[in-house]
Amino acid sequence: MMKTLMSAAVAVSALVFSVTAPASARDASYTVVLAQDSFFGFNPSFNGLVPVNDKVDFSFYGTFWTRPAFGAGGTGGNLWTEFGVGANFNLDDGKLKVKPQIGITNGSLLSGGARLRPTQPATGSNFGDGIVPSLTVNYADDKIEGEFYAGYYAALRERNRTGSLDFLHTWVNVGYKASSLVSFGPHYEILSNSRAVGGRANKTYEWLGAYVQFTLPKGFFARLTGGADLDKDNAGDFYKMSVGMTF
Repeated sequence: MMKTLMSAAVAVSALVFSVTAPASARDASYTVVLAQDSFFGFNPSFNGLVPVNDKVDFSFYGTFWTRPAFGAGGTGGNLWTEFGVGANFNLDDGKLKVKPQIGITNGSLLSGGARLRPTQPATGSNFGDGIVPSLTVNYADDKIEGEFYAGYYAALRERNRTGSLDFLHTWVNVGYKASSLVSFGPHYEILSNSRAVGGRANKTYEWLGAYVQFTLPKGFFARLTGGADLDKDNAGDFYKMSVGMTF
């Protein structure tokens, strides 16, 4: 599996860097987002786009997952991080953006910080803890905006040890732009534990709600999303808030 996924990463890089046509007039951009929600906690992220030609950008991204439960211990060395690269395809005069990416995680969430034997300490954090192929699709015109995301988080280290996990994370939302300032619409999101060695694969949460977003000139936005958790095994609602800036 690792060989296949690494081959996919090489293919994405080759696709991006093999394009010889001149870059378009678009400038390189860098977006920073501060986000927090009721499951993942505080998770700042960034995404950079570098034009390769008039339709393709090279993309790189990262997420700082700060929830302590995602680590094998209580130090900064156990906090989970994610970093990846990919390509962003600008279609339909830039209204439709399709972005396949592949990343790696570092930490112990997917590899489980598993114990070799019950009497031994956890193996701790791992560089290359997991691998994350993902697809993000965005659409925006004068009145409608929408986003689809799907990412598969697969354990790369300690994969067959007790405690290792795979996750499938997906969301979709569609919004109406009431003005250049305000947009709103429904939001659906699901996180599934799709593989658990020594445990039970199950649905972690299933969220259904709505969002409202305020967008200002010069690339600033703020979004609040909230609603119900449809998973009967969970108590309470969900909420998430994010603010970001594109430079």
